[in-house]
Amino acid sequence: MHPRARRLAVLAVPALAAAGAMLPTAHGAAATVTGTVTRSAAAGPRPAVHEAADTATEQRTVKKFWTVARMETAKPLDAPGAGDRHFAAAGSTGGPTGGSTTGSTGGSARSAPAEVPAEAPADASAARPATVAPSLTAAARVSSLTSGSSWTAGGTVAKTTGRVFFTVTAGSDAGRNASCSGTAVTSANKSVVITAGHCVKLNGAFHANWVFVPGYDQGDRPDGTWPAITLLTTAQWNSGENMNYDVAAAVVAPQGGKSLTDVVGGQGVAFNQPRGRQTYAFGYPAGGPYDGSKLVYCSGRTFDDYLSSQDQGLSCGMTGGASGGPWFLNFSERTGGGLLNSVNSFKYNFASYWMFGPYFGPEAEAVYNTAQKAALA
Repeated sequence: MHPRARRLAVLAVPALAAAGAMLPTAHGAAATVTGTVTRSAAAGPRPAVHEAADTATEQRTVKKFWTVARMETAKPLDAPGAGDRHFAAAGSTGGPTGGSTTGSTGGSARSAPAEVPAEAPADASAARPATVAPSLTAAARVSSLTSGSSWTAGGTVAKTTGRVFFTVTAGSDAGRNASCSGTAVTSANKSVVITAGHCVKLNGAFHANWVFVPGYDQGDRPDGTWPAITLLTTAQWNSGENMNYDVAAAVVAPQGGKSLTDVVGGQGVAFNQPRGRQTYAFGYPAGGPYDGSKLVYCSGRTFDDYLSSQDQGLSCGMTGGASGGPWFLNFSERTGGGLLNSVNSFKYNFASYWMFGPYFGPEAEAVYNTAQKAALA
C-alpha cells in the first residue's frame, strides 16, 4: 500500500490515459471523456448517493439562503473529541488536544479543537512509536515546507477552485453554517465538484444547503452560486467515516441554462497514480491568519503516512476551511491547470505543519464516475 516515493518522468498524454487520468478542459470547452479507463460497474466499489436540492424550487431556496452575511460568518468545522489527528476543516486556534484545520498549519504545533475519527488512537503517543515517527520525519523532508501563500497567478485554478458552503445537520455542530473548498472537474455531465467526504457528510448525516462558489474572491462570486443536486461519497466514509476514504463529489444544478464547466472550465482527474510526486495543493483557509477570502496554495513532494493512515502527506501551512481543496499532479503555474489526485483531509495534532490527503484509488474513481453519469434533472 505504500510504495517507496520516487522521482518520475512526466507522463505523456497516452500514458496518463492508460493510468486512469481524465484530461482537463479549457474554460468554455466541451467536456471530453478522452483518456478515461472503462471499468466494470458491477465489479467496482459502490459509492453512497444522497439527493440534495433536486428540484428547481429547492435550488432557489438554497441560493437565497446563502446571503453575503451568511457566507462571511460561515466557519470551518469545530468538532468534539480529542486524539492524535483531526479534520483539516476546523479553525486554527486552540491547543494540541484535538482540532480541525484545513490543510496543515505550518511551523508550529498548535491546532484547533477537532473531531477525531473513530478508528484513531486515543492519544498522540499511541500513533508515534519510536520506530515509526523517525521514518515519517525523514520522508517528509522531501516535501518542502511552505506556509501557504496567496495564489495571484490566475489561470484555470482561479476559476475552477471555490468555496463550499453548507449547514451541518448532526452532532454538536448541528445547525451551524460552515465552509470547505472544492474543485470543478472535467465530467460527462459538466457538473461535478470534487471535495472531501466530511465536507458533504459528518456525524452520520449529510449536510444541508450545500453550494459551490467557484472563484470566490473576498466576498465576490464572479461565476455564481451552484446548489448541489446530488452528494456522493465513498462507502467507507459513508458507513464509518474512515479517513483513508475521505473523498466526495457533488453534482450541481445548471445556472442560467449553462452547466458548471461550460462557465468555469474543468480540471482533469487522475486515479491509481504512483505516490511521492510533486504536488500543488489549493484551498480557502478561513482559520487565522487566513479569513477565507482568498485562494491559497502550497507545493512540494508528497510522502507516505506511516503512522495511522494510508494517506499521503504534504508540508503546508493552510488552516481551517481548506478541507476538500485540490491536490494536483502535473500542475502548470503558467496555465493553472493540472490533474486532481487528492484533497485536503486531515492533520496530526503533534505535527501541524503536515497536511494529509487520501489516495485516489478505485473508491475515489467510483465516486467520480457515478457523479459524472448523474442526471441533472
